Amino acid sequence: QVQLVESGGGSVQAGGSLRLSCAASGRAFSSYAMGWFRQAPGKEREYVGIFRWNGGNTIYADSVKGRFTISGDNAKNTVYLQMNSLKPEDTAIYYCATGRATILLPPNYDMDYWGKGTLVTVSS
Repeated sequence: QVQLVESGGGSVQAGGSLRLSCAASGRAFSSYAMGWFRQAPGKEREYVGIFRWNGGNTIYADSVKGRFTISGDNAKNTVYLQMNSLKPEDTAIYYCATGRATILLPPNYDMDYWGKGTLVTVSS
C-alpha cells in the first residue's frame, strides 16, 4: 500500500526558512517522479516542483524558482522541500505526490498517489 506522509510544516515569518519532508513507502519510488504541490485558500492546487530520481533536472514553478529546492534521499525513500526567503504568499497546504508527472496540469498533475498535506503559514 502506497503511503506518503508530509511533515515539517508550521508558522514562520517572512524571510525565514522551512524544510518539509515526504516519507514514502509502498512502491519502488525510484521508478516514478515525485513532486511538491500547494494549495492556498481560495485557489486551485498548483505545482511547486517535480523531482526525478534519475538525476534529471528538477522543474520548479516560476513563483518559487531560486527560493525552493527539492532533494531526495533514495535510501530513505524521502523527498525534501527546502524553502528559503519565504513570503506571505507562500502560505498554503503543501502536498507531496508521486506518479508519472507527464502532464503539469491541475488538479492532479498526472500523479497517482498523494499525501494529506502539511500547512505552511508565512506571516509578516
